Amino acid sequence: MSHKYEATVVWTREGRVFAGGDYSRGHHWRFDCGIEVPASASPSVVPLPLSREDAIDPEEAFIAAVSSCHMLTFLGIAAKKRYVIDHYEDRAVGVMTPNAKGKLFVSKVTLDPIIEFSGEKRPTPEQIAELHHLSHQECFIANSVLTEVVVAGIEH
Repeated sequence: MSHKYEATVVWTREGRVFAGGDYSRGHHWRFDCGIEVPASASPSVVPLPLSREDAIDPEEAFIAAVSSCHMLTFLGIAAKKRYVIDHYEDRAVGVMTPNAKGKLFVSKVTLDPIIEFSGEKRPTPEQIAELHHLSHQECFIANSVLTEVVVAGIEH
């Protein structure tokens, strides 16, 4: 079984000088559900005003995608095991380092979820670690990238 996902990325020069690099990196992502998201190069990569602070950059989106996929997989596995989760919050952090060719890449994403369980059946720390391990193995995004993905405090 295969699935197809689409996003439309739209950028317009808007009268700026393009030659020489004096153009805005601001653009929009459009998704099939009708949502449009402002996007830009990160101001840490392309200085203001040629980038936008009020927009999502691709690196942030990548880290959010890794975190979101892990969370959704974790919730699904936990539900099948009959655990009740009331709240899941993850402050994910990505780190960029040079690769063997000297090019920057997101080399590591650290997930640091805080999860609130309720009900009579609550997992032990070892069971939570196993849920994270299974989630990482099953996450579509984690299976699509070379970046090291770790969960803070969990041995793999």
